[in-house]
Amino acid sequence: MAPLKRARSLAFLRWLFLLPIPVIWSVIDHFGGLTFLENKSLDLRFQYRGEVSAPLKVVYVDVDSLSLSEIGGWPWSRDYFATVCAALINVAQVKAIGLDFVFSETGMSESIDREKFIRGNVALSRFLFREPPVVLAASYSGARYSDILNRQALRELPLIAVETRPWNKIAPPELPAFDTSYTAERTLYNPPFVGLIDTLDGGTRWVPMWAPTSYQRNYYHMAVELARLYWGLPIGAIRVAGDRLELVRADDGIQTRIPLSDGQHLEINWFTSWHSREDLHLPFSDAYKFASARADEDPELRKLGHDYFARDEFKDAIVLIGPVDPMLQDLARTPFHEEPVPKVGVHGNLLKTIVSGKYIQRLPAWTNILIVFGLAILATALSLGGGTRAVLAVLSVALYVALAFKMFAFSHTVLPLSGPLGAALTTSFAGLVWQVVEARKAKGRIKGMFGAYVSPQLVDRMVESGEDPQLGGHDAEITAYFSDIQGFSTFSEKLGSGPLVQLMNEYLTACTDIVQDEGGTLDKYIGDAVVAMFGAPIAMSDHAYRACVASQRVQKKIGELRAKWKSEGEHWPEMVWEMQSRIGLNTGVCMIGNMGSRTRFNYTMMGDDVNLAARMESGAKTWGAYTMVTQATKTACERHGGDRIVFRSLGRVVVMGRSQPVPIFEILGLKESLPDRARECIAIFEEGLAKYGAREWEAARALFQQSSLLEPNQPGRTPGVKTNPSLVYIGMAEACRKTPPPESWDGAYVMTEK
Repeated sequence: MAPLKRARSLAFLRWLFLLPIPVIWSVIDHFGGLTFLENKSLDLRFQYRGEVSAPLKVVYVDVDSLSLSEIGGWPWSRDYFATVCAALINVAQVKAIGLDFVFSETGMSESIDREKFIRGNVALSRFLFREPPVVLAASYSGARYSDILNRQALRELPLIAVETRPWNKIAPPELPAFDTSYTAERTLYNPPFVGLIDTLDGGTRWVPMWAPTSYQRNYYHMAVELARLYWGLPIGAIRVAGDRLELVRADDGIQTRIPLSDGQHLEINWFTSWHSREDLHLPFSDAYKFASARADEDPELRKLGHDYFARDEFKDAIVLIGPVDPMLQDLARTPFHEEPVPKVGVHGNLLKTIVSGKYIQRLPAWTNILIVFGLAILATALSLGGGTRAVLAVLSVALYVALAFKMFAFSHTVLPLSGPLGAALTTSFAGLVWQVVEARKAKGRIKGMFGAYVSPQLVDRMVESGEDPQLGGHDAEITAYFSDIQGFSTFSEKLGSGPLVQLMNEYLTACTDIVQDEGGTLDKYIGDAVVAMFGAPIAMSDHAYRACVASQRVQKKIGELRAKWKSEGEHWPEMVWEMQSRIGLNTGVCMIGNMGSRTRFNYTMMGDDVNLAARMESGAKTWGAYTMVTQATKTACERHGGDRIVFRSLGRVVVMGRSQPVPIFEILGLKESLPDRARECIAIFEEGLAKYGAREWEAARALFQQSSLLEPNQPGRTPGVKTNPSLVYIGMAEACRKTPPPESWDGAYVMTEK
């Protein structure tokens, strides 16, 4: 499979594997599995946003520990509430009062003073009979009404029916009712202004805003009734209109529209914490004390009571009277509090939500799904890119979180967090796991393909680079490497198959190890020949320099092997002690890749520059050299290796198959190990080469004669050496002296064999 097609196929399979993950998160979210996490994230957004001012004043009159201590144990006589409410309405001129207590006739202790209890009921009933703006509480939370549901008096009350909506399927309602009879025949009074105080699941986030009844009357939440009274609207001003409640003015204009979720519920926008300075808190005992003082015979006490309620803090406020002491067990956690606080704050914050019109905005379900998929795909696509793209993946998730917090702070809009973040993190993690698995497979595949060609270190570099080698064939600049043993046919003729294999294995192992250690890639063995490339399959800018260093290390190693084989005595014939190897190098753009048949192929190189490297190896014999390279290799080597590699020009040649001459050079060795006489040899030789090119044959011959005495390789002294470049040029200068070349001669030598 072509690399591009294979990459596309893997990408398709990867996303096919990953996309179900955000689907799972969306399903979990749809069925409420993320509600807890989402609520926690919403709490953090409330805390980040902080408190918000509302266009109305809310005053809390707290039935707290101090009040219980001063007034007495619970339950109190209900005339206390009548006294405080009368002062708040008549003197303080508050807009409305909400009593967060269900004044039912059930659950009353048998030990209560019956006469005192009835007096309290009568007092509160007489006060409420004048229809002051006081809303009493009704609740679904109690199931203790079975003992009074069949009484004739209750049948005449507008009871909330158990009908179709989910939270209606709990228990019959607990309505405020007052026993106002001193006789055995009890008379129950039901007040006109009643508001629901329930919350969904007993929490502080969502509330049912209304409930239908079997008496063709709807009951509304206390905050709705208080809002109606705040705006001065009549009792029939509230109506249900689809997915909203409407409060209608006398001129039929809409005072406000309250959006509903599922046609019934509203999410509370918490404006303030329980301990906020925005709201006035005072103990019920203080309010009762000053309210009672208004009826005292002492004028100073009456004035003191009047002045207490005549303060500006009360005027036009909404007052909520509710239980605060933990003993009364009406506490819950809120977005601003980890520890439970009085639930009467629910009504205050819900009222602020309605009056201000600042409702919490939730996106449609389909939008949430799009966000889950969008963030998961974005984060995963970036994280799989690695490097800076992985940083961008983290940044994109962080930016989404920041956007969610900012949008809530400025527009009360809730962007989903737990689903998108969960999907993004798990999908990215799964993608990275997939990538690790694929990387391991790729590493195994690359090692399988290239383990025989290149060193393990280079294989690791290939894997770490993240670049999948292009196996279909591509152009790349490389340095081709060819080596061959001088006179190998004699070796195979005189050595038996066993010794020959042993010798070749030792020689080829040494050469291959050095080539791979310098980053080269083994192409193939052709008998005794080693064919390699530098710069593929992993590109390296200094491939020419590495190839030149490798050639000198190989030549040095062969010298060590000759000494070793000689030390082994008669085990090896003398020709083995004198083994020499010729190496040819050329640098250029070649075709690299897997080539061969569909069933058998080899990672190799092809092209004119590869052939030229082979000509350098075979042509080195003509010049008496053992490492011969082209000018392209010399130039590229010096660009990355400086002057560490010592070159000597050998002139120019026209190889078979080419018409243009190619400058050629011999590598004499590495700078740090080259003797001074070799440097002197190079200087004299290149001077002679200049004379040779100028057709000064005698002068050239004389200079070559001098340089021949300084040559590193001397026939008869250096093992296996029969000639050297100085001796070759002596012969060539003499031949030109006897038979001068034509005037068109440019100094190039034309090779007549490969």
